[in-house]
Amino acid sequence: MSEHYPSDRFFEKFTAPAAPELCRRLEDGRIECLACGHRCKIAEGHSGICRVRRVVSGTLLRPSGYVAGLACDPIEKKPFYHAYPGRDALTFGMLGCNFHCPFCQNWETSQALREAEVSAGLIAISPEEMVQAALDSGARAIISSYNEPLITADWAVEIFRLARLRGLACGFVSNGHASPEALSYLRPHADLFKVDLKSFREETYRQLGGKLANVLDSIRRAKELGFWVEAVTLIVPGLNDDPGELRAMAQFLKGVDRDLPWHVTAFHPDYRMTDSERTPLRKLFEAYEIGKEEGLRFVYPGNLGLAADDRENTYCPECGELLLRRRGFQILENRMAGSACPRCRGQIPGRWEEEPPRSSSGWGWPRRVNAGRRIIAEL
Repeated sequence: MSEHYPSDRFFEKFTAPAAPELCRRLEDGRIECLACGHRCKIAEGHSGICRVRRVVSGTLLRPSGYVAGLACDPIEKKPFYHAYPGRDALTFGMLGCNFHCPFCQNWETSQALREAEVSAGLIAISPEEMVQAALDSGARAIISSYNEPLITADWAVEIFRLARLRGLACGFVSNGHASPEALSYLRPHADLFKVDLKSFREETYRQLGGKLANVLDSIRRAKELGFWVEAVTLIVPGLNDDPGELRAMAQFLKGVDRDLPWHVTAFHPDYRMTDSERTPLRKLFEAYEIGKEEGLRFVYPGNLGLAADDRENTYCPECGELLLRRRGFQILENRMAGSACPRCRGQIPGRWEEEPPRSSSGWGWPRRVNAGRRIIAEL
């Protein structure tokens, strides 16, 4: 794999000093980055594992002022199934990742700094332009995603501060390899946190570039801090589809909160795994059944098109009433009474609206957003 870095000119124009909460100066002159669980100790002129947080002239710099992806589409696509159903979210991402997953579904941006053949088209944009783009698009939320948002958390918070003043919900779609400091830094500005639980084996996480313990701790801590948390496991044949491993994941999530939604989604061959098989439907349904057997009250198979039948729906865990009927990323029927079941009046965990849309027309196709101006990164 070829490796390359942003040019000095790129760093000069599209970076800013890291938030004080996300860095710590060490006695030996290095700076410890606290943006993710790697806690990289970075010397002058060097960058962390993510390649985007770099020490220059004694200051830790982080990305600022651009996005590598910007689109408006259903919030169900993130996926958040218990947060503002039927609404759209403006989603943005930057470059880089603190992992190197061979099955990455967004590798064009997440792995752009490790792949010489990738030429990323970027959009120069300000936080004010981002928030206005969300409002113009009719979005209910702004979500940081596509690459790993923890490594650009300072930039996201710049946007989120303004977004919350305009009534927008804010959230992260993350691999969950967070530091406690990063989660505490984010919580006043973001309410939604989606975590990828990629495996339940430490060996697998080492291969991907992280530690399982950091991810499990982040899920627990995010719940304790009051984020609305949903977990996703991309079922990759031969990697994490063993029933015993799936059961261990479900047991862990149940131990955190039985109402924490678990999405088990289908892998399609991509990046370094183009010769691998797609996830068979039977494997997704097996994971779904395991989650239900272990006591999780909300389990959702995803990336299935029309094959999921009623498994994508949300039902009241107390009386069984249908609450949300879905087809893919489309809400066909929303019967919620605010945050309550319309039949037994039981409270349904999530982030709901008093007057939600009763259906949605979006099928998941992203809408381009007119904002900022296009630039080409000099990588």
